[in-house]
Amino acid sequence: MTVIAFAAARRRVPLAAGVCLLSFAAFWLAQRAAEVSMIDLMVYRAEGETVRAGGDLYALRTTEAHLPTTYPPFAALLFTPLTLLDTAAMRTLATVGNLLLLVAFAHLSLRLIAPHARVGAALWVAALAVWAEPVWTTLRYGQINLLLAVLVLWDLTRRPGGPGHRWAGVGIGLAAAIKLTPALFAVFLLLAGVAEAARNGHWRPPVRRACVGVAAFAGATALAAAVLPYDSRRFWTRMVFEAGRVGFPEDTANQSLRGVLARLLHTPEPGLWWAAGAAVAGAAGLGVAVAAALRGERDWAAVSCAATALLVSPVSWSHHWVWCVPMALLLGREALRWGGRVRWTVAGAVGLVFCSYALWWVPHGAGRLELAQEHGEMALSALYALSAVTFLGAAALRPWRTNRSV
Repeated sequence: MTVIAFAAARRRVPLAAGVCLLSFAAFWLAQRAAEVSMIDLMVYRAEGETVRAGGDLYALRTTEAHLPTTYPPFAALLFTPLTLLDTAAMRTLATVGNLLLLVAFAHLSLRLIAPHARVGAALWVAALAVWAEPVWTTLRYGQINLLLAVLVLWDLTRRPGGPGHRWAGVGIGLAAAIKLTPALFAVFLLLAGVAEAARNGHWRPPVRRACVGVAAFAGATALAAAVLPYDSRRFWTRMVFEAGRVGFPEDTANQSLRGVLARLLHTPEPGLWWAAGAAVAGAAGLGVAVAAALRGERDWAAVSCAATALLVSPVSWSHHWVWCVPMALLLGREALRWGGRVRWTVAGAVGLVFCSYALWWVPHGAGRLELAQEHGEMALSALYALSAVTFLGAAALRPWRTNRSV
């Protein structure tokens, strides 16, 4: 029976691959028909050109939108190879690369949530996930969100003693050196290690990964400082504190707590309300993640940490929410495993939120229309943040609901 099942699984892989390629081809045609600008990719290229020319990285304003440089200097170093390609080739390679990263992300998500899932399952997930708004927008802008998520998930799916376990943490460190938000995963690992040590004296794996991550971050940052000393000094002493450089906080695309509060309070700067909310959400979210880690539920722990990072970041554009893929998979697995109307409703609602593009149904764009949103519009433009809060609530209540289901 095992041989028959294996043969059947092998036959299903070509079907999954064909459906995935068909979905990707349709996606490619849809993006071309929409004449996507890949505007963020053009910013990355301009950053690389500025580095090669020895210009002032944080004085750069590029594209028709006059977008500034917002990432740490190490990211700009990584963008320099983009200057070797013409624009058409760069856009094509960026799209192909992101689609391959999506397959890798789907595979790692399944490895985290369903370790025994077959290769074909990742192809099916990727075929569907490419149409989710965060993934669509990531490819539309030529963003690096999938790369960062793959780096983080590669670390979090390493098992002690397994392949690559000694390097676990490097991905998180490099991701944080490119963009600061993934640093919260190192904080989570450190807290999980301390909590584990307090419980049973066994702390090494998570703390070791956190230390490796910090070392990787420090090494990448030091390299950038050696190559770009002026830009590094400006970023770490000034630019890192200027959240306003990224964009208007009330923008509908900003699905962090800060964005939700800016729209709710009809103010471009929620100030202390956001600071207090972020502190509470950060503490609660990390608490949920650490508690899941202590139960041995690394899937709930990892996705809870990701949801927390997206909530507390000053700006979490909708395309940052590619973590909706493992979030939806995890909720779907729980519904399949335990059943129940509530679980199915939550899983279906979260999946629908990220595939409906509903946050764009409200007035947005020029004129800062978001500051005058009504209650229903504010609810629609807070759907991603509400989904993250719902997920964290489900993670916190899971032990109790699971015990009731047994």
